[in-house]
Amino acid sequence: MKRREFIGAGLTLTAASPFQAWPSNLKSVGVVPAKSLDGTDFQLSGADVEDFAAGLRGDLLLPDSAGYDGRRRIWNGVFDKHPALIACCTGASDVRRSVDFARAHGILTAVRSGGHSLSGKCSCDSGLVIDLQQMQGVRVDAKTQRARLEAGSLLGELDHECTALGLVTTAGTVSDTGAAGLTLGGGFGRLGRRFGLACDNVASFDVVTADGKLLRASEDENKDLFWGLRGGGGNFGVVTSIEYRLHPMNPVILGGYVAWPMNQARDAMRHFRDIAAIAPDVASLMFDLHWEGQEAFFGIEVCWSGDHAKGEEWLKPLRGFGKPAVNEIGPMPYVKIQSKDDALYPRGDLYYLKSGYVSRIADADIDLILETFRGTPPQFAMFADHAGGAYARTPLDATAFPRRDMAFVLALVAAWKDPAESEALLGKARSTWRIVEPMISGFYTNYAASDTNLAAYRENFGNHLGRLVALKAKVDPTNLFRLNANVPPTPRSAAPGA
Repeated sequence: MKRREFIGAGLTLTAASPFQAWPSNLKSVGVVPAKSLDGTDFQLSGADVEDFAAGLRGDLLLPDSAGYDGRRRIWNGVFDKHPALIACCTGASDVRRSVDFARAHGILTAVRSGGHSLSGKCSCDSGLVIDLQQMQGVRVDAKTQRARLEAGSLLGELDHECTALGLVTTAGTVSDTGAAGLTLGGGFGRLGRRFGLACDNVASFDVVTADGKLLRASEDENKDLFWGLRGGGGNFGVVTSIEYRLHPMNPVILGGYVAWPMNQARDAMRHFRDIAAIAPDVASLMFDLHWEGQEAFFGIEVCWSGDHAKGEEWLKPLRGFGKPAVNEIGPMPYVKIQSKDDALYPRGDLYYLKSGYVSRIADADIDLILETFRGTPPQFAMFADHAGGAYARTPLDATAFPRRDMAFVLALVAAWKDPAESEALLGKARSTWRIVEPMISGFYTNYAASDTNLAAYRENFGNHLGRLVALKAKVDPTNLFRLNANVPPTPRSAAPGA
C-alpha cells in the first residue's frame, strides 16, 4: 500500500555549462504576437526580441524554437499554455534583463522555478515566462549552519546537501517541488512542527524587483520586503536565491505508514485526532484517505525526528490500534521519506486540489469527512497536514503568512490522465468540497486551486492585507508580478471581497 501525495515528479534540468558560448539563437526574428498586462494583444518587434536575446546568457525560446515545447509544459497537465517568449535564465543578471524587458514592453509575465503550481500561474499564454530552472545549486556552511540555495533548485537537492552534514530545515513533503515557490507561499513540511514553516527559517533573499534592481532582503536590509516575501507569495519580485537557517538533526528518522480498511476508519481517525493534539514537536502525523482499486483506506504517515527510543515508545498506541492492513514504521533516512512518493502523481497528469485550514475536528466532522469520501471516485484522495507546534508559536505578525492557529490543513485532490474526464471530475471535485467546506476557514496559498479568484486571495491574507498592499505599491506599483496569489497595489482593488 502506498501513501498518496498530491505533488508528483517534476523535470530536473542540468545547469548550463559555464564554458558554453554566448547564445546566438534568434536571428532575423519577425514580429512576435504577445499579450499585455491588461490583456490586450500587441506585437513585439523582431529587433526588440533579438536585442533581448543577445543580452541573455541563457536561451530565449519562441514557439518555433527547438526545446520550446518541453520547456513550456508544467507539472499540472490541466494547463496547456503557450508563452510568446521563455527566458531561460542562468543567473540574476538574466533575471534582471528579463524583468527590464517585461517592464519596458508591458508584457504579461509569469515566473517559473520548480513548475509545480497547482493553479498554473507559473506560465501564461502569449506572455513572457521568466524560467529559473537552470539556476540550481545548494551550498551549505556547516559552521554557520546556513544554506544558500539558487532559486531553480528543488527541495530534494536542499535536503540532500544539508543532511549529509547532519543539518536540516523545513522543506515540504515532496522532493521534486521547487524550493522558492514553496518558501514564498509559507512552506509546510514534515519538520515544520519542530522548526516552523520554510519561510520562518529564511535568513535572507536575493530578489529582483519590478524596477530591475537586485536587492537583499533580511532582518537588516529591506525589512519590509523581507517580511512580505515570507508568506506573501510571488507578489514582490523574482527571488534568485535564498539563505536558510539550518538545525542539527539525526538524518535517520523513524518513519513509515499505518493504514486501516474503511470499516475501521472512524475509530482510527478519532484516534489520530486525539494523539495529534498532544503530539510532541518531533512528531509529524499526516492522514490520508485514498482508493486502491475499488477499496478505500484511511492511513497515517509518521515522521518522528527525535530520539528513536522515545519515538518507539510514543508510537506504540498508534501502531497497536485496531487491526491495521499496513503497519510499516521503522528507521529510515529523512531524504527517503521526503522522496518516497515523488512518482505517485507524475508530471503531465491532470490535477485539481481544494484546501482549507481546520482549527479542530469534532466527531461529527470525522463522520462528514468519511461519508463524503465514500462518495468519491477512485481518482480522488483526501489528506491533512499536521500543524501546531512551532507553526503556532511564531508570532502572527512576524511574517506575511496569514494564519498560525490551524490544527490541520485539509485538502481534497483529484488526479487523472484522460482530458475527456476533466469536465466530470472537476465538477465532482467542486461539489464534493462544498460538502466539507463549512468546517474550514481560509486556505494555504500553495494548495490553491486553479479557480481561486482574486477576491479570495485578498481575503485570505486577512489583517496582513493592508501592509501587503503598501509594500506592493512600493516595489511593484504597476503590478507586473500579478500571476500569483495577487495583492494589487491599490487599497481599493485590494479590499476583501472586491
